[in-house]
Amino acid sequence: MRKVDLRMNEEYKYRIIKKLVETNGNKKRAAIKLKRSVRQVDRMIAGYKEFGKEFFIHGNRGKKPVTALTEEFKTEIELLYLNKYFDCTYTSFKEYLDTRENIHLSIDEVRVILRDRCIFSPRTHKKTLKNYRKRLEEEMKVANEQEKKKIQAKIVLAQEAHPRQPRCQYFGEELQMDACIHIWFGNVKTALHAAIDDSTGQVVGLYFDKQETLNGYYNITNQILSKYGIPYLIKTDKRTVFEYKKKASSNLEEDTFTQYGYACKQLGIHIETSSVPEFKPRVERLFETLQQKLPQELRLANISSIDEANEFLGTYIKQFNNKFALPINNSKNIFEKQPNKEKINLILAILSKRVVDSGHSIKYNNQYYRFINKFGNPIYFNKGTKCIVIKSLDGNLYATVDERIFALEKISEIQAKSENFDEIEAEQKRQIYIPRMIHPWKAKSFEEFVKNQKHRLEEDVA
Repeated sequence: MRKVDLRMNEEYKYRIIKKLVETNGNKKRAAIKLKRSVRQVDRMIAGYKEFGKEFFIHGNRGKKPVTALTEEFKTEIELLYLNKYFDCTYTSFKEYLDTRENIHLSIDEVRVILRDRCIFSPRTHKKTLKNYRKRLEEEMKVANEQEKKKIQAKIVLAQEAHPRQPRCQYFGEELQMDACIHIWFGNVKTALHAAIDDSTGQVVGLYFDKQETLNGYYNITNQILSKYGIPYLIKTDKRTVFEYKKKASSNLEEDTFTQYGYACKQLGIHIETSSVPEFKPRVERLFETLQQKLPQELRLANISSIDEANEFLGTYIKQFNNKFALPINNSKNIFEKQPNKEKINLILAILSKRVVDSGHSIKYNNQYYRFINKFGNPIYFNKGTKCIVIKSLDGNLYATVDERIFALEKISEIQAKSENFDEIEAEQKRQIYIPRMIHPWKAKSFEEFVKNQKHRLEEDVA
């Protein structure tokens, strides 16, 4: 006679029916205990007398459900994840199966398939891994050395979360800004500059650059000003691009903290900096999410250059915000009106001090330039004349001398055409666009701001 193993509920039914038959007890009392009708109790008594203990085993035990997934299909899902979607979370993988592979599974089915094969999400919680390791330790006691290595290699480290903090009340009240250097596409690390609104979680700016640069932060600030307007406060990192000044450098254009701070002052934006990650947890958490989603999107879109990646970000921001961000409540929007493109272009500029040399020119980025008025005529200043060079966001160069503004023209080492041997077509003189002199470019205002920044640095050091 074969041994019959019953589950807890089956064992309970068996004992009550067995006692009922042996003692000829009360069927109604047994029906109340089993929460069944008297008719069902009669059926169980008849089954017990004919088949004994085996009757109480559920009829579907050991049978494979009709809707169960085949092992071949599970292997196909496993290979898809390992070969194509290896860096996705379970949720992202499920979405890609729906949209790209036309395979429709629930998130629980995906999780069971992958975990049964010791494949964990990059976002697996520490507690889940801890419980799994305990189970692995029992299995490793009977496993050989090769199996132990395979099992251990599939366990991933859990990731730490940033502490929670309450959101701001208004959209535009606080933006958090930072950059993350990571292998976002290809095989080379690039810096993704990002800005996120603390109130809604809306990503308001993304931009790729080779390193964490002032240009990167200027570009996401341009996105914010062009689309939303002027925010109240920006929180950002105190290091790298926002560091006050390199100790070994005396060049003003390398004083990037002052450059960005001065632009924010002209726009009326408050700026706060700190090197503590908890100071801006929203943007830190954003990068954690983007590292799990954006590289796959860029890889599947065959992105291989920074220009292509920046073009792709335009549509990706909308997609990301629709999925993860809270909707914008216009009644709680405190962004000031959007500046026009010309104002943005001129304010987000790099200012540098220069001195005119004996050749009536200045040197900027290892190139010599001369001053040009709006009619295209060169203007000459005496040696030692001080000026401020302005490189606008679109890359055009201007210079201010004595509250006057001029365009800068590059002086070539060799003439493009010879006056004696080449035919030179007569060119009609055209006026060169030179913006009007606006307050941010006045030397006195900028020098006062630099002086205050130095004074503030001395107080921080003290």
